[in-house]
Amino acid sequence: MPNGTVRRPRLNVAYGSWELIWSHVHRVLVVNLGIAVTNLPLLLALQMTHQPWRHPVFFGVLLLVLPGPSLAAAFAYLGATVVTGGATGAAAATGASEEQAPVRVFVAAYRRLFRRAVLVSAPFVLLVVAAVVDVVTLRTSALGAAVVPMAVVVALVATVAWPVALAHVAGGGTVGRRLFLLAPYAALRHPLLTLMNLVLAAVALLLVNQAPLMGLAVLPGCVLFVIGRNCQVMADFTDRRAAADHGVPGVPVAPAVRERGADAASEERSRAAHV
Repeated sequence: MPNGTVRRPRLNVAYGSWELIWSHVHRVLVVNLGIAVTNLPLLLALQMTHQPWRHPVFFGVLLLVLPGPSLAAAFAYLGATVVTGGATGAAAATGASEEQAPVRVFVAAYRRLFRRAVLVSAPFVLLVVAAVVDVVTLRTSALGAAVVPMAVVVALVATVAWPVALAHVAGGGTVGRRLFLLAPYAALRHPLLTLMNLVLAAVALLLVNQAPLMGLAVLPGCVLFVIGRNCQVMADFTDRRAAADHGVPGVPVAPAVRERGADAASEERSRAAHV
């Protein structure tokens, strides 16, 4: 270099990129706070005992009521605050929303989806609780060799299908008997996404168990962002299967939110054509 000067590297990041980074950090922190607050009774109960399977009724009730609505609200919050429709410029190119993703969006989603999320969670949670109880009580009995493997399979299938059904509800889908059949099928039809969800959830639970405060402050939002996207892909499959079962061939099916947007756009074009 001339005159012995050394040019230092500079971090040149556009203003829109910093906005995008901090908006994602804000979303993660909101999800972390929402998950911790809405599941506080369950977290306190887990701190009081290290063997929750010895109290299946108590923890079963907590699992029926608390995690499902909080996960559905997290999926709906992340989906509602990462929208391409209203973004412009650099934000539009990256698929980010310009809104600040306030906490009230999570609260509103939690209140709106609470009842449907509980109805969706109940069958899957009951299956998992019943399977875990069977494994714990029958593992040393004569029937254990035959019952325990089946109970483990049932617990795993119900566990991986549970977030898929919640993502379907968070996207505006309806709750019906068909959902409880299509969600497990969709999870099994996408083994790589299902395996990724299981690994991420297991690692997150392990880290939260080792360092509860640090884990709850960092991990849930990051993990649920990935799990939510994976489950939305699988939930899209449940929508397509439902449309095919209703005899609507040749129509591209998207999640319920995008379906409503497409219907509204179609109606607007029809009205414009008649004017």
